[in-house]
Amino acid sequence: MSENLRRAAWQSIPLIIICGCLISMLGFGPRSTLGFFLTPMSNANGWGRDVFALAIAIQMLLWGAAQPFVGAIADRFGPVLVLCAGALLYAIGFAWMVFASTPGAMYLSAGVLVGFGLAGSSFTVVIGAFGKLLPPQWRTFSFGLGTAAGSFGQFLFSPLAIALNSAFEWHTTLLIFAGVILLMLPLSLALALPPSTETAAQRAAQQSVGAAFREAIAHPSYIYLTIGFFTCGFQVFFITVHLPAYLVDRGLSADLGALAIGVVGLFNIIGSITAGYLSNLMPKRYILALIYVLRSVAVVIFISIPATATSSIIFAAVMGLLWLSTVPPTNALVALMFGTRWLTMLAGFAFFSHQVGGFLGVWLGGVLFERTGSYDVIWWVVIVLGLLSALINLPIKEVPVARQAAAAAA
Repeated sequence: MSENLRRAAWQSIPLIIICGCLISMLGFGPRSTLGFFLTPMSNANGWGRDVFALAIAIQMLLWGAAQPFVGAIADRFGPVLVLCAGALLYAIGFAWMVFASTPGAMYLSAGVLVGFGLAGSSFTVVIGAFGKLLPPQWRTFSFGLGTAAGSFGQFLFSPLAIALNSAFEWHTTLLIFAGVILLMLPLSLALALPPSTETAAQRAAQQSVGAAFREAIAHPSYIYLTIGFFTCGFQVFFITVHLPAYLVDRGLSADLGALAIGVVGLFNIIGSITAGYLSNLMPKRYILALIYVLRSVAVVIFISIPATATSSIIFAAVMGLLWLSTVPPTNALVALMFGTRWLTMLAGFAFFSHQVGGFLGVWLGGVLFERTGSYDVIWWVVIVLGLLSALINLPIKEVPVARQAAAAAA
């Protein structure tokens, strides 16, 4: 399949971006509300909170582990098939949660089905489609828009979940969300790739998925990028899960923690779009290094001053600007170095590193708190990892690999 695809006449740039952003919003929004179902589901089924937490941990790991394979399928057969299959698994997982009366059913529904569903319907697949369908001057900006749309989903669906749970029972809310997720099916048609016009000889000369993966993992810049993305996941998931509890420990209200996470999602919209725009104007490795440094500086200031409602909201706003702003330059670097043929798969492998970092951030946050009685140690781990990731991104070479450069010259 050619790097420069000719879109169908009806596939305008605005239509592709709007539908892709709506898919990203629906992919991230319902999943971000699952915390609101922890207490009612646990109470209704007589579970401890560990059952629900393990289901979400399974979901997070499977989402990341499946992403490279799902990405390879999307790169080979197009994003529509993957998005539709992912949306169906995602919706079925949400609906099955209503009837999950045993821990095993919870692990299969909220864990396995939703995890695999997210791998097929998240913004990673959307960004891969953007990379193939949109011209180069639109790519990095569209990557920022797609990422921002996911955050807007978090911002929109959280109050929606609260309102629905107040008006109906939690069972009804889950079923409504399952139905809303299915809207991704018609929206995905706007991201359809055109039929290939290449000859059999041209297809045979193309790089295979195995060769693409081997080329990437042998490339130092890709390894640096992937390691840096690990830190992003570590920081983001640690703060998402543990910041509300940290604020309560400092004598603030639990409602403030929920508000802070909402502020993060709101300001991430600005940060992601800005990062996508800046990625066209300046070296992407500098953007990534700056993001990681600023995160560490923000954390140092936050934990060094008295915790107040004002300082917490300012910290949330600053972290929101830096939250997933790493995604546009990361995906843009992958596209620049290796082309867009296997973009979704290679970006998906980097995303797996992000999810492993997230799992460790959440887990170590709890373990170190139990052993030390505070979050002080893990906050300093977050700070040090941010500084190390800033350094490891600086040697990245923002040039196409030799194969890609030769193809462009030809």
